Amino acid sequence: MSLEEKLEKIRSPKLQNQRETAIVLSAVEDTLKEQRHDLTPTGYLAALLALLGQANALPNAIANQDLAVSVVYLLDLIIGNVPAALLRAKFSQILTSIAPSLTSEDATAPLLRSSIGCLESLLVVQDRAAWTLPPTQISPRRAVAGLLALASDQRPKVRKRAQDAVTHILQHPPPSPSLDHPVADMCAETAMRTLSNALTVSSASKSKSRGSTQEHNQPGLIHALHLVKAIASASGGWPSRKIEPLCEALMGVSRSNNEYLTMAAFEIFEVMFQGMADQFSSSKLPRLMEALSDLKPSQNDSQLLPPWIAVISRGYDISAQIDPKGTFHKLPELFGKVSEFLSSTSYEIRVSASECMISFLVNCIPENVIAEPSVIDEKTLEKVARSAQDLLNVRFQAAWVEVFNVEAAFFEALRWRAIPLARGIVTTIGELRTSDSFNGKKEADVVLGKAIQSMGPKAVLEILPLNLVRSQKGQPGRAWLLPLLRDNVINTNLAHFRSGLVPLSEAMYQRVIDHGESEKTMEVKIFETIVRQTWALFPGYANLPLDLIQAFDQEFAELLSNLLYSQPDLRADICRGLQTLVESNQEILAVDADENEILLRSRITKSSAQANLHHLATFAGNLLAVLFNVYSQTLPQFRGYILQCINVYLSITQEEVLLETFVRVTEMLENALIETATLSPPAQQQPKESTPNQMPPTTHTLMDLIITLSIYLPLPTFGQLFTLTSRILPLTHDPQLQKKAYKLLPRLAQSTNGSLALRNRNQALQSLLLSSAATTSAPARRDRLLALTTTIDHLANADLHFIPSILSEAVIATKEVNEKARSAAFDLLVLMGRKMKEGGTIEQSKIPHMGSGAPIVEASLEEFFTMVSAGLVGETPHMVSASITALTRILYEFHGQLTRNLIEDLVSTLTLFLSSNNREIVRSCLGFAKVIVVSLPTEMVQPKLEALVPGLLGWSKEHKSRFRAKVKHIIERMIRRFGIQEVEKWCPEDGKKLVQNIRKTKERKKRKKTEAGEDGVDADEEKKMSRKGTFESEYEEAIYGSDDEDSDVASDDDDGAPTLKRNNRKDAATTGKGTYITELPDDEPLDLLSANALSHISTSRPVQFKARRRREASVDLDGKLVFGNANGTDVDENEETAVDSREEPGDGTLEGGINAYVDAIRGRDAVQRGRGGRLNFSNKKIRGGDEMEIDDEEPAERRRERSEWGSLSRARRSEVNGSSKRVMADRGGRDQAGNGVVKKRFDPKTQRKGLGVQKVKGGRVGKVRSGRTK
Repeated sequence: MSLEEKLEKIRSPKLQNQRETAIVLSAVEDTLKEQRHDLTPTGYLAALLALLGQANALPNAIANQDLAVSVVYLLDLIIGNVPAALLRAKFSQILTSIAPSLTSEDATAPLLRSSIGCLESLLVVQDRAAWTLPPTQISPRRAVAGLLALASDQRPKVRKRAQDAVTHILQHPPPSPSLDHPVADMCAETAMRTLSNALTVSSASKSKSRGSTQEHNQPGLIHALHLVKAIASASGGWPSRKIEPLCEALMGVSRSNNEYLTMAAFEIFEVMFQGMADQFSSSKLPRLMEALSDLKPSQNDSQLLPPWIAVISRGYDISAQIDPKGTFHKLPELFGKVSEFLSSTSYEIRVSASECMISFLVNCIPENVIAEPSVIDEKTLEKVARSAQDLLNVRFQAAWVEVFNVEAAFFEALRWRAIPLARGIVTTIGELRTSDSFNGKKEADVVLGKAIQSMGPKAVLEILPLNLVRSQKGQPGRAWLLPLLRDNVINTNLAHFRSGLVPLSEAMYQRVIDHGESEKTMEVKIFETIVRQTWALFPGYANLPLDLIQAFDQEFAELLSNLLYSQPDLRADICRGLQTLVESNQEILAVDADENEILLRSRITKSSAQANLHHLATFAGNLLAVLFNVYSQTLPQFRGYILQCINVYLSITQEEVLLETFVRVTEMLENALIETATLSPPAQQQPKESTPNQMPPTTHTLMDLIITLSIYLPLPTFGQLFTLTSRILPLTHDPQLQKKAYKLLPRLAQSTNGSLALRNRNQALQSLLLSSAATTSAPARRDRLLALTTTIDHLANADLHFIPSILSEAVIATKEVNEKARSAAFDLLVLMGRKMKEGGTIEQSKIPHMGSGAPIVEASLEEFFTMVSAGLVGETPHMVSASITALTRILYEFHGQLTRNLIEDLVSTLTLFLSSNNREIVRSCLGFAKVIVVSLPTEMVQPKLEALVPGLLGWSKEHKSRFRAKVKHIIERMIRRFGIQEVEKWCPEDGKKLVQNIRKTKERKKRKKTEAGEDGVDADEEKKMSRKGTFESEYEEAIYGSDDEDSDVASDDDDGAPTLKRNNRKDAATTGKGTYITELPDDEPLDLLSANALSHISTSRPVQFKARRRREASVDLDGKLVFGNANGTDVDENEETAVDSREEPGDGTLEGGINAYVDAIRGRDAVQRGRGGRLNFSNKKIRGGDEMEIDDEEPAERRRERSEWGSLSRARRSEVNGSSKRVMADRGGRDQAGNGVVKKRFDPKTQRKGLGVQKVKGGRVGKVRSGRTK
C-alpha cells in the first residue's frame, strides 16, 4: 500500500479513535498548502516534527498526550518514505524530538509503538560511520540501547514491537565486510545480561519455594528468551564471539521443569541453525557445534541429556546441508558417541539417542554416496555398518527396541549398498527371531523386512535359508520368512524367484500329489499353504524387476500359463504379478522426475522401463489367449482380477495382434448368437435360474471381452463393433447381454479413438438407440440411460432433434425404482439442458410422430423447459408426476440462468397441481415446492406464498407417504426464510395449528440447545458432523434433507404434545445423541485407550444401581445349600433386592447364578400356591423404589381377575393348574421348617420369564390374581 493510500484511509476515518489523527493530518496539510509547499514526505516530516515539539513542550512530561499519539502515528507512516540522506543528516534532531515519547513515564502503549516504528525506520538507513559513535553521544547505539530496554517491557504489544524493530535493524546492516551488524555485539551482551539476571531471579525464587508444589510463573525469564530469539533470528545470526555463553545459558534453561521454557530454548537453537543454513553465515556453525559438544551433560542426566541430544541432531542436520561430504565422514565418530547413551537406564535418554542416530542416518548420508561411492566413502560406510552391528551387543539388551529402530533406519539409508555390509546384522537378528524365548519378534520382523527391501530376498535367504525342502539337524525351518518376503519384496531380481522359489513350490506340490486322494492330514495342508505362500511372492518379484528381459522368457511364460490352467487357487497371485510387471514399468514412464533421481530410487531408467514393456509386448498375444480361456472357465464372482490383467496387457499389445484377437472373439460371439437364435422361443424366454456356482452363457463372457478390448481398437474396427451392438440390442430374451451391449458406448468414450468414432457415427447411433427403445429390458435401463448420456455428450449442434426424441424416456426414467437409474436419468436431463443452452437448431420434422412441415426452432434453455413442461398434460398421473420431478431437477440446476417470467409461470402452473387428488402427483409437487423455497430468490417466492401455503397445508393431515412430515419441513423452511408472520398470514384456520406447533418446537429446541451449550456440547457441530456425507449431491440434499430433525415428529395431539415415530431411536443412535458414558467408582475418569473402555459406553442412559450387599451362600455341615434359617424365615425376606428393578439377577459367576435361581423360586416374585391349588402372585407394585399396596378386595379388580381367568378354556386352566403344582412340588413350596407357603413380594419389572406368567389367547401375557391367603 502506497503512502497516499494510507493517508486517504486516515482522511476518512471509520473509528472514533482515528478522528483525532484525521484532524491533525488535515491541519498539517492545510498549513503546507497555505505556505505553498508540496505535500511531500519531507514537508510532512517538517510539519509533524514542529507539532511534536509543541506536544512535548514540558521538560519531563508530555504536554498533550492525544496530540503526541496522533503526530507520532503520522510520523511512523511518513518517515519510511523520507529520503535516507535526509534522515542521516537530521538524525540528531529527529531523535531528540522522538526521545520524550520513548522515555516519558506517562507514555501510553500506542504512543510507544509508533515511536518505536519511527526509531526503527531512522536506524535502518544509518551508515557505518554513524554506528561507530559511542552510546554517550546522541548516536544510533544510544537509540538501540533504548530499544533493548523497551524489548523487556511488561506490556506485550510494546515488547513485541521493540523486539521486531531490533530484528529488523540487525537484518539490515550497513555495507561492510563483516558478517554481523556493528551493533550486534552490544545487542547480544544486553540480551545475555538480561537472561543471566532472569536466571538468577528464577533460581532464587525456586530456592525460596522449594518443597512447594505450586508452579511459579517466570515472566522475566520468558521475556529474556524472546529477546534472545529476536536477536538470533537476524540474518547474520548470533555474533560468533557470544555463542559459547549463549549455549551454556540455554542448556541451563533446558534443565527447567517448565516445558514452555524448554521449548523456548529449543526454538532459539532452531532459529540459530536456520540462520546458519545459508553459505553467508555457515562459517559460524562449526563454532556453535563445538560449543555444544563442550557442554555435553553427564551420562545419566535424564533431564538435560535428551534436549542436548536433540540439539546436536538438529545441528548436524544443518551441517549436512552445508557440507554433505564433510559431515558424512564424521558420521562414524558421531554414531559411536551417541550410541553410548543407549546403555543408559533412563528410557528418555535411550529414545533420544535412537532418534538422533536415525536422524544421522537419514540426513547425513548423501545420495551420491549410495549411487557412486568412492573408496573413502566405502570405508566410511563399513565403519557405520560396524557401529550398527555393535549395537546388537548384550550390553544394549535393555534398549533392543530402540536398537531395532536404528537398524531399520540403517537398512533404509544404505539401500542396496547394505548387501555386503549388513550380513552380520541380518544373521544376529535372524538367530534372535528363531529363538522361542525371544520377546521382540515383532520388532525383529520389521528390521528383517527393511533388510529384504534393501538387500533383496536373495541376499537375505543366503544368510537365513528357509530349510523347508531338505531340512538338516541343527538348521531350523524358517517358514515364518515367507509372509515377510511377501510384504517386502520389491525391485529385485526375478531370476531368484525362478531358481529359488519355484523349485520349492514344485517340491511341496509333489508331496501333496504323493499323498493321493485320501483325507488330507495336517502335514499335507501345511504343504499346500507353503505352495500358496510361495506364489504369493510373485507380485513382489514382479514389481520393477531388475532383470525382466533375461528372466521372463518363453519357458517362464509357459510355466505361468500351465499354472493358470491347472491351479485355480494360484490364479489371483499370478494375475496380480503379471499385471504388476506392466504397471510398475508404466509408472516409471509416467513419473515426471529427473533421470538420476529415478535411477537412485528404483535402479531403473525410463529407457530400461520402455525396453521392458517392449519385451512383455512380445508375449502379450499368447498371454491374452491364455487369460481369455481362463476367464471363460472361471465363475463370475472370481473374474475381476483376470479382467484387470487382460486390460493391462491389452494396453501394450501391438495393433496387429489386437486386430487378430478382436476378429477371433467377434467370430466366436457371432457364432454363439446364431446358436442362441436357433433355440426354440420357449427355451429363449425361460433361461435357467442362475446360481453362484453356475457358469454364465458364452455370449456374456465374449461380450465382456469385447467391452474390454474396445478402447484399444483402431478406428477401422468400430464399424464391425457397432454392427455387432445393433444385433444384440433388440434381443429381449437375454436382458444381461443387452445390458452389456449398452455398456459398450460409455466404455468407448474413455479412449481417443472411441470418442472420435462416437462423433463420426453419431447419427447411426441415434437411429439404433431410438429403434431399440421399445425392446429395452428393465435391468438394462440404467445402462441405456448412460449410453444416451454418452451419445448426447458427443452430439453435434445440427442433431439436437435427438434430444426431444428421447426426452419422454428420460422424464419417465426419473420415476424408476432403481436409484442408480434415477440418478442416471437426472444426469441425462441436466446434460440435455446444457446442450440446449449451447445453442443450435432443432429440426422438428426429424422428431418421431412430428409432421414433415414442423418448423425449425432455436435451441435454448427456455425451449428445453417448454419441451419438458409438455408432459404436464400427460394422460396418466405417472407421466405428470415424472414431468414435475424432471422440472424440479432442471429448475434446481438452471434457476440462475432463466428469466424471471419463465420461473414465475412455472411456479404458478405447478402450484395448481397441489390441489390434485392423486397422491403421486402431489408427492412430486411437494419436492418442487421445497426446491423453490430453498433455491429461488426471496423476492420471487414471497408473492407466491398466497397460493403455495394453503395448497401445502391442505395435505398437512395426510399421513400416507409421509405427506405431513414433508409439508412440515417445507413450512419450516418458509418460516426460516420469510418469517412466521408472513407464513401465518396466508394460513387457513385449520392450518395455523401446525404453524404454532412448529414455533413451539423451535423454541423448545432453542432451550435445549442453550442448555446443551451450558453443558459444553456444541449442538451445531454435532449436527453438522452427523449429516456429513448423507447425500450424494446438492439436489438430493435440497429435496430430502432438513436442517432439523423434526421428521421424527409425526403428529401433535390437541394439547400440543408431540407424538414420536418409531424411527426416533434409530435417528438418535445414528446422530450420536444417545451415547452415554457410565461413571466409574470413586469418580475416576474413563480411560478411552484402555481395552475395556467400550464396556463403559452405552447408547442408553446408564442405570444407577443400588449398592449390592454381597454375602456368602449358607451351607450346612454336609456342604449343601441352605435357603432358610432355623426359625423358618427366608434369608432374603427383609433384605432389599440386589439390583435395580431393570437388572436381571445374577452376574455371570457361580455365586451369582445360584442367587438368581434362589431369587426365582423363593424370592418375592416367586409363584405361590393358594386355596384349591390356584397360583398366587404378589400384587405389590413398585414405583420409584417404594412399595404401593393395592387393595385386592376392590370389586372391579376382582371382577377383572375372574374374567381373565374365565377367558381360558377348561383344558388350558387344568394345564396351568397341573403345571403349577408340579413346579411348586419340585421347588418346594414350603419352607424347611415345614410351614405353609411363605408370602413373597411381586415386582413385575424383575419377574423372570416363564415364572408366574401364562400366555392367554392372542399371544398376550396374562397375570392370574387371587385373594390373599390366610
